[in-house]
Amino acid sequence: MQVQFGFCGHDEIARWSAALSPLVAGADQLPRRKPIGQLVKSMISGRTRDPVSLRAYRRLRERYGAAARIAAAKPQEIENTIADVTFPESKAKWLVGALRRIGRERPDYRLDFLGELPLDQALVWLERLPGVGRKVAASTLNASTLNRPMLIVDGHVQRVLCRLGLVAADAGARDASEVVTAAMPDWSGDDFLRFHIGANRLGQRICRPETPDCAACPLAADCRARLT
Repeated sequence: MQVQFGFCGHDEIARWSAALSPLVAGADQLPRRKPIGQLVKSMISGRTRDPVSLRAYRRLRERYGAAARIAAAKPQEIENTIADVTFPESKAKWLVGALRRIGRERPDYRLDFLGELPLDQALVWLERLPGVGRKVAASTLNASTLNRPMLIVDGHVQRVLCRLGLVAADAGARDASEVVTAAMPDWSGDDFLRFHIGANRLGQRICRPETPDCAACPLAADCRARLT
């Protein structure tokens, strides 16, 4: 992995976060789910627009309620419930498999113990579950009531960080998350979540893959992709 700490580090990331604050309006009012609920939501959200994945999550809650009932369902039933997300067949299979494994080890489905483990151990515990990579694991730890200090990196955030020169083009979500998390030891879980939301919305609305609106970007002055 290549990082550019000679060009950007703690102070630059803090400045970017402040510049993104207008895009984060209302984020502090977003509810935090319990860890198991955030895990379920994150597992069905990949490459799916937020309104679509939220509706699918709500259907799961309405139809099955507790995680144990999702685990007991047939993958085909779950697939039918989340049919409008991307890759519903794979996500249904992974979700059922992950919840069944959790149920064998934690029959009450309470994942609060992850808040007491060292961060690297909590990530290992989650990432051994079917269908759980770094983005889902980070979402479970940071965006839930656990509120652990680490950055969630999705495709939009990764693109923004790459264009800013913080990580190389071939860096994955794991590398990008670890770079920013290590650079900001004084940040709280809330700080990381606000930065994620700001960078995510920037990537969705302005720093688009093919048609970036550089004139509207609050980070344009620091954008290495724009300057090269």
